[in-house]
Amino acid sequence: MISYIVSALILILLSYVYIRIADRFNIIDKPNHRSSHKNITLRGGGVLFFFALLLFFINSNFQYPFLILGVSLIAIVSFIDDIISLDSKIRLLFQIIALILMLIQLFSPVDDWGLIILFVTVGVGFVNIYNFMDGINGITGLYSLSVFSLYYFINAVEHIIQQDIVVFSIISLLIFGFYNFRRKAKFFAGDVGSISIAMIIFFIGLKMTVQLEAPILLLCFMLYGADALITILYRKYLGEKLTEAHRHHIYQKLVDVLKWSHMKVSIIYTTIQLMLNVVVFFTYKVNLFIQWVVYTILVILFIGIYIFIFKKIEAYEGLKTENLI
Repeated sequence: MISYIVSALILILLSYVYIRIADRFNIIDKPNHRSSHKNITLRGGGVLFFFALLLFFINSNFQYPFLILGVSLIAIVSFIDDIISLDSKIRLLFQIIALILMLIQLFSPVDDWGLIILFVTVGVGFVNIYNFMDGINGITGLYSLSVFSLYYFINAVEHIIQQDIVVFSIISLLIFGFYNFRRKAKFFAGDVGSISIAMIIFFIGLKMTVQLEAPILLLCFMLYGADALITILYRKYLGEKLTEAHRHHIYQKLVDVLKWSHMKVSIIYTTIQLMLNVVVFFTYKVNLFIQWVVYTILVILFIGIYIFIFKKIEAYEGLKTENLI
């Protein structure tokens, strides 16, 4: 308990120092016509997630060194990208290297490089989806808390990983939320935050899924997955470049079209995911056939709900445009 308190105090101090540094060196996010926020805001506050991982590393007598190395690498590159905007190919290269290091931590010694290539591909998609979904105040912090809460309770039963990596992450998310979960955020997570926390989530989730042989754990990311993947398909249909900013996610439309507050949308996403977490917790031990049936039914259900809501909002947006004309 003492280590948690000390770490929390250190992270609070680091958050204050970072705000001063970001303000001094103008590390900011300027809103554009596709942003869901209107004010110039400091970015990169999610570096707290990386600092929390380093504190865990020290406190745990240097557990998971390859994971730490991989996250450190991608955190540094992502922070640089937050400041000067790197080429997407450079970001992709370092994401692949970071994920390979992380997977070496999971599967050392590596016997099947084909499996590593598969997981790297999935991992690249996952961390970028997590980054794409970081677009309104509170959503990354609250949604990540919902995922880590499930990890905490499953790990309390199964003892698959060092529980402290979950607890330290939760502490950093709570401190980050103090600055971010508000009408006018003090800072945003930035790429360094969303990608770092995504790496930690992917590491724990993959380890649990493989060791427990529980594909139902994929439901931990149902809302993010449904929103992001269907939006990607929609953008491909429109012929848009996936690397460009946009406003097609459901969470963006709820804010920009229906004028719901950032906090309201973030709470809704988190609440629904928490309900799904309950389903996961009570089904991760059942046989694989039942897990896949539950997973398939819920995926189809959420895709259907997504399409229904999307069409309703599009129709409402079109009606508004006609009325203005």
